[in-house]
Amino acid sequence: MTQDKNPQLLDIDVGAPVENAVEWIQTNMSGLLDGIAAVIKFFVDNLEGLLLWIDPYVAGVLLIVLGLWRVGIGFGIFCAVSVALFWEMQLWPETMSTIALVLGASAVAIVLGVPVGIAMSRSDLIERLVRPILDLMQTMPPFVYLIPAAIFFGLGKVPGTIATVVFAMPPAVRLTNLGIRQVSEENIEAGLAFGCTPRQLLTKVQMPLAMPTIMQGVNQTIMLSLSMVVIASMIGAGGLGNVVLTGIQRLNVGLGFEGGLGVVLVAILLDRITQTFGDPNKTGSGGGLPGRLRRAFGRGSNPEREQTTN
Repeated sequence: MTQDKNPQLLDIDVGAPVENAVEWIQTNMSGLLDGIAAVIKFFVDNLEGLLLWIDPYVAGVLLIVLGLWRVGIGFGIFCAVSVALFWEMQLWPETMSTIALVLGASAVAIVLGVPVGIAMSRSDLIERLVRPILDLMQTMPPFVYLIPAAIFFGLGKVPGTIATVVFAMPPAVRLTNLGIRQVSEENIEAGLAFGCTPRQLLTKVQMPLAMPTIMQGVNQTIMLSLSMVVIASMIGAGGLGNVVLTGIQRLNVGLGFEGGLGVVLVAILLDRITQTFGDPNKTGSGGGLPGRLRRAFGRGSNPEREQTTN
């Protein structure tokens, strides 16, 4: 008598309720899905159109100046080398498409995630309810998000953007909650002593003090968006991910390497620039870009010497 190698103690079909829910959403919420798709398509398409409308040489110079201003001379040189590589590999349109998708998905994730993080910081109950959802969103394999996105919104940039938003939003939520909760009781008591209302306490005391932590969440959201945008090329998101996917399909090592190198350069550019917005010590000191240039060529003032003189 043969025995079943995989006996089932409980006959639970998890997939059937999910399929029923998806079918119900498609049947009863088609108008809402169309509205969401239209808004995201309008936003992403116009952002991509703007980036592609700017002359590549002008955009390259602006990127180099931004790197000089926010980071420094060394990173400005890296920006110049990166722009030259994008031009040489003829991947400028794909790079702009990828940046548009990343910025669009990151903007939506931040707009949705920061208010949720604020709500979590103000209520322990909301935090207990939302935290398991965030755990699920972060631990679910990224490829799984492509299935419902493609079912509800078809193929193209819209489902790719929506899947990216879901995958990249948790860091913005978690670090907003963490940053506000880490504000010391002394600062909160000082704000209350000066007569702050709850809204003023949040906007004038807690949010400014939590901004470095919140910006770390924004930085992580952008990085996760970039990684997901590459995966989303499987459902027609385009950009540099499509170059990598084409290289895989054709077994073209050179093409795949060029696409992967482009993704790496975009990741470094976005990471280093966005990091400066969360650390006041990395930007705004020494007179901005003119001060950096003067110091680079040995014409800047020496703060230590000035303090000694004074």
